[in-house]
Amino acid sequence: MHLPAPVSKIAKRYLPILDWGSRYNRDTLTSDLVAAVIVTIMLIPQSLAYALLAGLPPEMGLYASILPLVAYAIFGTSRALAVGPVAVVSLMTAAAVGNIADQGSIGYIAAAITLAFMSGLFLLLLGLFRLGFLANFLSHPVIAGFITASGLIIATSQLKHILGIKAEGNSLISLLLSLGQNFDQTNVITLLIGASALAFLFWVRKGLKPLLLATGMRPGLAAVLSRVGPVAAVALSTLATWGWALQERGVAIVGQVPQGLPPLTLPSLDPDLWGQLAMSAVLTSIIGFVESVSVAQTLAAKKRQRIVPDQELIGLGASNIAAAFSGGYPVTGGFARSVVNFDAGAETPAAGAFTAVGILLAALLLTPLLFFLPKAVLAATIIVAVLSLVDLSILSRTWSYSRIDFAAVAATMLLTLGMGVEIGVSVGVGLSIGLFLYKTSRPHVAEVGLVPGTQHFRNIHRHKVLTQPSLLSIRIDESLYFANAAYLQDLILNRVACEQPIRDVVLMCSAVNEIDMSALEALEEINRRLGEENIRLHLSEVKGPVMDRLQRSHFLQELTGEVFLAQYDAYRKLAGQQVTAA
Repeated sequence: MHLPAPVSKIAKRYLPILDWGSRYNRDTLTSDLVAAVIVTIMLIPQSLAYALLAGLPPEMGLYASILPLVAYAIFGTSRALAVGPVAVVSLMTAAAVGNIADQGSIGYIAAAITLAFMSGLFLLLLGLFRLGFLANFLSHPVIAGFITASGLIIATSQLKHILGIKAEGNSLISLLLSLGQNFDQTNVITLLIGASALAFLFWVRKGLKPLLLATGMRPGLAAVLSRVGPVAAVALSTLATWGWALQERGVAIVGQVPQGLPPLTLPSLDPDLWGQLAMSAVLTSIIGFVESVSVAQTLAAKKRQRIVPDQELIGLGASNIAAAFSGGYPVTGGFARSVVNFDAGAETPAAGAFTAVGILLAALLLTPLLFFLPKAVLAATIIVAVLSLVDLSILSRTWSYSRIDFAAVAATMLLTLGMGVEIGVSVGVGLSIGLFLYKTSRPHVAEVGLVPGTQHFRNIHRHKVLTQPSLLSIRIDESLYFANAAYLQDLILNRVACEQPIRDVVLMCSAVNEIDMSALEALEEINRRLGEENIRLHLSEVKGPVMDRLQRSHFLQELTGEVFLAQYDAYRKLAGQQVTAA
């Protein structure tokens, strides 16, 4: 039975699996299975590590890597994105939930599950209402600054496991102070394990691939194997701890990890808890979506594929809701595992579903083997992973290019490092929106003249052009809306308040894509004020959609001048032969 064409189109839009699934074949299956095996091996230690980073039992990391992957395979549009726990979202979860309950308590776990549900619901609503464009308002340098600062906090927070001591704090300063106060209690054996794991993992990341290539291995396989080094570190350290009974000498281990299927869990419906988590859910969702969609777009571009941001919101929303009902916590698309998935040859989101099967088998069969796994090794896994997110060069790049962007990035980083991730991300989001409003509230406006021998108009302060004393031509390089309407009005009225015998003002609107009601009222006021001074107001090069809206108002009937198709037409009619060089 075939669905009617309109119904089929809508179904494929909201269920991308119907699109790529109809073309699925044996070759695609083979590629997806191979990628799934490799990503599963990588994801097991990562999932455990990120759960501990979030202050949750390690098995919740596994649970968050099963049903969410299946949900994304059904609703997501990226062929290579691998969804699951990630470092930044795990840290934000710990910060949000840590304000509500103590780590390890039932309330803490319930709050994390509820946070996943709320984040999923928020993402789902954004997707259904096609609000994915809102992520475009977040300044990339600001987000990069936040992620860099978060990476430094995450790496510092894991030093307590490397040293085998206790340390608390949500900011870099509080963590460093706590580490300093307890440094004399360092467990030497734990330090040796952690330092060895760090050295090995850094070598695997930088040195293993060249070594494998030197043996004649194919570059693709060498790249994949160089990214699954944590599995070897986990296996070797677990065997050593078990064989030498290192847990009896103070080495902290993962301990008992429940064996079995993910449990059916329900988010809390307590309105007080929802109120406490509301802002955290919004911020976690925004940062998770921005990180995820950036990775998805980068990988899709390499194969000339495309993703649909609004549908990605639905896919990530469904994944987080699935996590909430299966004992997990907030998830998003991870950079490292997605790159491995891509390099391993994943062709469709089915690779994620197969990965979920692999993680499920691990939860059923392998968790007893993790009992003796040292927490220091998981900490080393996190440190190596998050340091790749640290990009301090963003400071020098923004300083040389834009001091305003530099100030925003520096403020975000300093507040995140000094006051914690929630304040840092809140400031980052606020600064991104504030920067947008500031920049567009003061649009670039140029007085233009005619380039001799052409029909082109350029800025009189940058080019040798022809002008006419009685004609003022102004090019507006921004859409006009409530934030910049008053600025334009003041600029024009101040410019005509001079001894120059101005009789005509032409607004060149070639770059104006939108004129909202506030801007229309400002234009009406400009037209009225200029008319009182016997100066005519004209428009040129108005775009069709903008003209359509202007024609629905009284502005064009009240306009003291004309609307010209081209700026050259306005200049030729209004300037005549009386021109001067500017």
